[in-house]
Amino acid sequence: MSTVRRLFVCINQKSGVGEDVAKALQKELKIQNLKKLLSSGEKQQVRIQTCNCLDLCKQCKKGPGAALIVYPEGTAYGKVRPADAAELVARHLGLGQVVERLLLRDE
Repeated sequence: MSTVRRLFVCINQKSGVGEDVAKALQKELKIQNLKKLLSSGEKQQVRIQTCNCLDLCKQCKKGPGAALIVYPEGTAYGKVRPADAAELVARHLGLGQVVERLLLRDE
């Protein structure tokens, strides 16, 4: 059985950082060979998708980075910059570890 994980990246910022983050994540998935992987014996595909709004501006403060959510687990990250893509892919997708410094918490 195959499952799909999706990273939804907000592109609703004037700076265009969301598009840059999405491109950097795509690039890292290829570099780290994690676009398709096995997890607990299951094939898993990872897709990067852009969206207009994740309704996270309050937590993200429309800062210099983008907001993104990883599904199906629903982990929300904020202030993500293209330079964070390698760490997000390696730690969250590769090792299953939350990247605490970028994590958005309910306030």
